Amino acid sequence: MTDPSNYVRTREKGSRDVSYPDAPAPLAVAVYDNHAHLEIEDGVGLSLDEQLSRAGEVGVIGVVQAGGDIESSRWSAWAAASHPRILAAVAIHPNEAPAYARAGRLAEAIGVIDELAAQPRVRAIGETGLDFFRTDEEGFPAQFESFEAHIGLAKKHGVAMQIHDRDAHDAVLETLERVGAPERTVFHCFSGDEGMARIAADHGYYLSFAGNITFKNAQNLRDALAVTPRERILVETDAPFLTPVPHRGRPNAPYLIPVTVRFIAEELGADLDELCARIAANTLEAYGPFED
Repeated sequence: MTDPSNYVRTREKGSRDVSYPDAPAPLAVAVYDNHAHLEIEDGVGLSLDEQLSRAGEVGVIGVVQAGGDIESSRWSAWAAASHPRILAAVAIHPNEAPAYARAGRLAEAIGVIDELAAQPRVRAIGETGLDFFRTDEEGFPAQFESFEAHIGLAKKHGVAMQIHDRDAHDAVLETLERVGAPERTVFHCFSGDEGMARIAADHGYYLSFAGNITFKNAQNLRDALAVTPRERILVETDAPFLTPVPHRGRPNAPYLIPVTVRFIAEELGADLDELCARIAANTLEAYGPFED
């Protein structure tokens, strides 16, 4: 088996600005980034230790590192086992499931996730779910098969589940209702509207908001935030993606969480320190302690 510590993915840079933004002012009350992809090399390049150091300097004291295939899930589990400020989520991403199925390897891949989920610092199955935007109908059966299997793994191991939901809101909610959601279910990078937020909250799901809530065209997310109970709110970067305004288009990283948190506090008319304390408590309720 290849040493997972050597694994890295490189994001296509193209013509965009690949320099990291300046660090925001530190938060007085620490929070966590509940979903990031730190295995993806982006921008000028930051080591894992540098990512964690920068985050800690601004009051972001832990990161849930999410996998999306066998290799990135193994890396996520390794990172969590190696760093006390990282917990891992492992899964086969819904857009990867059809490729594994076509190769006759979906069951094998889910078996690897099952093995990884037994590790003590793997605290979530994710990201899993449904994506009807990037996968055509031919791939839907594999996505459903994978999603339902991942729901079963989250229950088996007693860990949280992080959901990827893109253009599949009704199907995701129906699947959770039909199969039975894990006790702790997180909508990673929540993308629904006010109505869906109410349904999710009624079912006790967590809604995780990313930097795209700051985008001009994301009024649906701000409407959803407004009706989400404070005890259901989580925050994430989805780094290196979804960098918040005013840094949109540049690489994202956990140290930019304060930009999003301050925006959320302003939208809610909430005291920043109280909101940070609530988000931190929600994160620990969902995933357990970072320090063993």
